[in-house]
Amino acid sequence: MAKVGSPAGCNCFVSLASSAVESHFREDISDRKVRLQVFLHKFGLLSRIEFYMKRKIYLLLCLGMAPLWLLSQTAPLSPRVANYQMDIELDVTSKKLYGSTTLLWRNPSQDTVRELQFHLYYNAFKNTRSTFVRESIQLSEFFKSGWDGECGWSWSEIQRIKDEQGNDLSKGMSFIQPDDNNKDDQTVLRVPLTIPALPGGEIQIQFDWEAKIPKTMVRTGYNKDFYFFAQWFPKVGVYEAAGVRYATKGQWNCHQYHAAGEYYSDFGVYDVSLTVPKDYIVGASGALQQKEQKGEQTTWRFYVEDVIDFTWTTSPEFLVLTDQWKDVQLSLLCYPGHEQFADRYFGTVKNALEFMDEKLGAYPYPTLTMVDPPIHGLFTGGMEYPTLFTSISLCFIPEGIKTTETLIVHEFVHQYFMQMVATHEKEEPWMDEGMTTYYEGRILDKYDGEYTSLVDWMGMKMGNSIYNRWEYLAMDNPKIADNSYESWEFRHGGYSRISYNKVGVWLKTLEGLIGQEVFDEVMRTFFERWKFRHPCKRDFTSIVDEVVRKRHGDRFGPNMQWFFDQVLEGSDQCDYAIASITNDEIRPDEGFLTGTNECILDPEPLAAAERGYRSKVILHRLGEVKLPIEVEIVFDDGRRVVELWDGESRSVDFSYVGKSRIETARIDPERKIWLDANWINNSQTFEPQTKSIHQYLSKFLAGLQNMMESLNAFI
Repeated sequence: MAKVGSPAGCNCFVSLASSAVESHFREDISDRKVRLQVFLHKFGLLSRIEFYMKRKIYLLLCLGMAPLWLLSQTAPLSPRVANYQMDIELDVTSKKLYGSTTLLWRNPSQDTVRELQFHLYYNAFKNTRSTFVRESIQLSEFFKSGWDGECGWSWSEIQRIKDEQGNDLSKGMSFIQPDDNNKDDQTVLRVPLTIPALPGGEIQIQFDWEAKIPKTMVRTGYNKDFYFFAQWFPKVGVYEAAGVRYATKGQWNCHQYHAAGEYYSDFGVYDVSLTVPKDYIVGASGALQQKEQKGEQTTWRFYVEDVIDFTWTTSPEFLVLTDQWKDVQLSLLCYPGHEQFADRYFGTVKNALEFMDEKLGAYPYPTLTMVDPPIHGLFTGGMEYPTLFTSISLCFIPEGIKTTETLIVHEFVHQYFMQMVATHEKEEPWMDEGMTTYYEGRILDKYDGEYTSLVDWMGMKMGNSIYNRWEYLAMDNPKIADNSYESWEFRHGGYSRISYNKVGVWLKTLEGLIGQEVFDEVMRTFFERWKFRHPCKRDFTSIVDEVVRKRHGDRFGPNMQWFFDQVLEGSDQCDYAIASITNDEIRPDEGFLTGTNECILDPEPLAAAERGYRSKVILHRLGEVKLPIEVEIVFDDGRRVVELWDGESRSVDFSYVGKSRIETARIDPERKIWLDANWINNSQTFEPQTKSIHQYLSKFLAGLQNMMESLNAFI
């Protein structure tokens, strides 16, 4: 391919535009828009001096096309590295997909890239030898139980692939296994390029492919007449330039399909035509551009910009319900009988749109599609994709049990964390699922009640945030892993509760420590700075340091690394407790008070003005996590004192002398420290008689045990 910036480079663009008219690209405004976006990427890289002096005619040609682009398109939101035009046909008889794809890929680095790497996700379900199935062998047995003798296994195969000069690239293709060297895994395909992609340059690849659709697999596949296509087409991996996330030099980041964790892709434009039987209804990422019936088939064409993926679903049974929020067209696809859930879907997602719009930033897409799968398609429920997500509704679950609302909010928030802020869930699942879990709880608690947002049925009440906290702390082993694990490293359990619930809890703890207003500024800054990019852990923690330092000075030290070392990199637990409260009445002094001659016994009672108490509350740190703690002391005259403790030592006491006694003591009275494993031991009320009996009994038992141990030493 000619170097971008040369006359041949511009000529290639003109050739691409003309040949595309004759083949795959339709000649309409949207198609020309894509082409002109491609041109402007190139134009931004041209040497203007060389261009003006040597090839003015190409400049005039390209400028002549620019006004059309300006009329139809604002500045791109994303780098648009991976752009797809696809023509797809669904064969419901053979359960196959037939695809023709044109990929326009932009080299985002200063490297010369000599190969492409593709995900062929459907090969994860090809046989029992794939890495996905080996990591989830029990699941595979469960899936097969519903196949009723038919073959539910699948595959994906690129049959022909060539570059824009017509070079056949198929001869050099090979499957690679970058994660586990499982030679039987065929989910990553390496394609050497005949003509490499130059720094900042673009290449066009065209390939034809087929796929056997899996039955009842996780997230994707078919069951009866319901089809859901997620991670369904050969998709190019991410080439990370030096400085992107942890890359010290340019590298492909293209993991195999693992049983845990989800996806990592580059932003681009998708122009997808889907041909299905004429009575089938289609829902997909993006906006429907046109619908054309030919004979027994109908082609639905969808278009979407600045997204990392494209997902679609189809069934002849779908009902399509619509609503509106600001400039966003809302759609719900559901089966007959589930229309009753429409108000819950639309009302809940509008709340989530409103909250995220106010707290983080605008939802920038013109459409949002929700899919309510039938009961035979539940494996696809509760999943997130660009401008489209799925929830689950079951008619036999009472309305007061708000599983549907929880999934709606959770999957919608993923439009921000994994879609716009394109983190890497395979490598850092906490940045995707954990941040989403935090906002899930906050949104639901705001609109549905702090103590009723998950369950409000037959007198039973529970809030979403509280439930998320309980899910983490109720684990058999909350220390099984920390949040630095990659998704497939959770080999012995804990993936969901550590990546989802624990992160939601420590983010809520961070909010409590620095204040909600400051926390909101942290998250707004993170979103604005990293939307349509690929951030990593240090990009988030550095923004926390920046904002906290700006708003709180050195109150929390030079940075917040002490916090992240414990809650993100560590697996220890947090537990603070009130150990005891004592109120000793002040008595007159006795003994040799004025020398050695007179011993005063049974002195006169103190005058009323001198009477009072020596009061003390003792706190223990039972866990290993150390956080700054507030302690509220309430006296019997109504006086309240809030003490601050750095939480470092194993124990601390606060002592007082005065007329009043300590009545109650409470650690973390405003519930800022959601990581505290036991809220029950955070408070105590002074009870003189009961407490003294317990103290005497404890001392007696301790003395008896010490005596027995001493005697045992001489036996």
